[in-house]
Amino acid sequence: MEGASFWNDQEKAKAVIAEMKTLNGVLKPFEALVKQAEDLSASIDLADEIETDEFDEEIRPASEKAEKDLATFELQSMLSGPNDHCNAFVTIHAGAGGTEACDWAEMLMRMYMMWAENRGFTTQITDREDGGAAGIAQATIHIKGEYAYGSLRAESGVHRLVRISPYDSAARRQTSFSSVDVLPEIDETIDIVLKDEDLKRDVFRCGGPGGQHQNKTESGVRFTHLPTGIAAESRSERSQHKNSANAMALLKAKLIRREEEKRDAEYAKKYDEKGEISFGNQIRSYVLQPYQLVKDTRTGYEVGNPRSVLDGNLDGFIEAYLRMKLSKGSA
Repeated sequence: MEGASFWNDQEKAKAVIAEMKTLNGVLKPFEALVKQAEDLSASIDLADEIETDEFDEEIRPASEKAEKDLATFELQSMLSGPNDHCNAFVTIHAGAGGTEACDWAEMLMRMYMMWAENRGFTTQITDREDGGAAGIAQATIHIKGEYAYGSLRAESGVHRLVRISPYDSAARRQTSFSSVDVLPEIDETIDIVLKDEDLKRDVFRCGGPGGQHQNKTESGVRFTHLPTGIAAESRSERSQHKNSANAMALLKAKLIRREEEKRDAEYAKKYDEKGEISFGNQIRSYVLQPYQLVKDTRTGYEVGNPRSVLDGNLDGFIEAYLRMKLSKGSA
């Protein structure tokens, strides 16, 4: 980067900077941990040498901080996939369960937006289709933040909710399902060439509570990649141009993820076997009645406070999934 000709090739320069950013994301925290350990060791040696408890109040919190920082570093080091550093698109579809499932899908959307907010990430709903009586039939959230995709890829799959339905006059317990799909936003360093003849572009009017402008103009855009049949759409913006850009970014993300799955045979097999958005296919169950529990069926990790989870406290589930993948050598 210090070379005089570094910026002569703009694309190559961007690729080098992106690579350096990824490497520094691991190396800088590691170097800080080494220094932290050396300082802590020196403090302990000094306390032993002069045989005094004077440093206890300093050493104890420093040791606790070092353990916490090490745990954080271990988690980040597990995010080693080629696209883990990318922003993420999170798409939620309501499954079996009717109105109850649409309400559950909106609860999941809120959960991921709160998780992102708690991390200081930014979010944007790029596509939303209302569920009729309540909730959403489907929605896509664009989450921008470091390692958003690497963290949230653990959430792909079917999510099951058990609760007393607020839409049932008899107050019976209901089970509903929604699926979550997580895609990486491809940055400028990854070039995806899409031929015009392989793309079909459709525009449509946007329904729902988008305002008169959205309902009267064809601002929604859908791209379909004809060779694969993969489609992506956006309807959240008032501008057709912005919706077109959002839909294209989402389509590229889907195509990249498809290639990831082809390279990773085990993950592709699991994805193909995900099946219908219904009973028996869930990756996680959220039980609000007759007891309180959220349990991940893949890792066995569970939390007895569903409200905390639904308010965005997902880090325990994400870490458990990453550690499971690491132990199997497929993270």
